Amino acid sequence: MPNYAPFEKRLVYQFKDRALLQLAFTHPSVAHEQGAPMQTNQRLEFLGDAVLQLVLTDELYRRFPGFGEGPLTKARAKLVNRRTLAERARLLEVGPFLRLSRGEDMHGGRDRPSALADTFEAVLGAVFLDGGFDTARELILREFQQAFGEVSAIPVLDNPKGELQEFLQSSSAEAPEYRVESATGPDHDRVFECTVHHAGAELARGRGKSKKEAESEAAQAALLKLRGPK
Repeated sequence: MPNYAPFEKRLVYQFKDRALLQLAFTHPSVAHEQGAPMQTNQRLEFLGDAVLQLVLTDELYRRFPGFGEGPLTKARAKLVNRRTLAERARLLEVGPFLRLSRGEDMHGGRDRPSALADTFEAVLGAVFLDGGFDTARELILREFQQAFGEVSAIPVLDNPKGELQEFLQSSSAEAPEYRVESATGPDHDRVFECTVHHAGAELARGRGKSKKEAESEAAQAALLKLRGPK
């Protein structure tokens, strides 16, 4: 069995059963090459994906109590995609430990984003089986700590004005009010500044090339202010 200690050090987790880690690194191409039934990392990937989704969904739910299902789903999608997972795998230097078929190795399999992303999820599944849910959760949150900072602002919304009205109506029947504070620049290049008010108080300001754009920016800014992380 290879020396996995350097990888475990980067992962900040030492396996009790290193056979699980070896399995997590076993690409399906090995089974195809041997032409015989054998275990690969696909089942661990399936498990790791479920653990990852649960941990990140729970963390988003707790951090952003004002987010509805739509924004939460967008935030989770921003955190969990193949590119992001492959990047996490590269930072952990997964590539050299992959067990690949000769053909897959010759064709760049060690740096293939899909293989890296799948292996990262398989490693999470292995940690879950080896150390339990709390250990896997701690590892996942550590790995995604910086990424959570990147989604501390609410995801880009298709209709921020509608989202703001829906949010405010959960506690008040009064609708938000938008005011154009200024319009500067020549006619062909105007810049509008708008404010959004509710219950007599200014919530936020926004700027844009049109009144509509400025109002949307103001609504987006108000949502960020009202739905900020705990």
